[in-house]
Amino acid sequence: MPLLEIVQTHQVSATIRLDQTTAEQIDQYAAFLHVPADDVVDKALAYVFAKDRDFQEYLRTPEAARSAQSLRVRRPSQNGDDTEPQSRRAKLARGIGATSDSRPRSRDGAV
Repeated sequence: MPLLEIVQTHQVSATIRLDQTTAEQIDQYAAFLHVPADDVVDKALAYVFAKDRDFQEYLRTPEAARSAQSLRVRRPSQNGDDTEPQSRRAKLARGIGATSDSRPRSRDGAV
């Protein structure tokens, strides 16, 4: 029997907006516990979800399975780093190669 039980979790990065006071308190609580702010948010939400009996009942309904995704989750790139949200990447991609320089160019592209 192994001495350690390792539980691997799949983590994602998401973008959220918070009241400034809430953000400050998250940082303060993280400092108080000597943990990253991400852990404070993750564990606080997990605690609320687990303790809310009405929410637990809701999760057992078909309606919960049909909930629309509203959290802005960032998808990892091929190298494992988080990338910019899709809409921002698309805007950047459309701008690549576009130029406002209207000077005449030779056949080889020189100005």
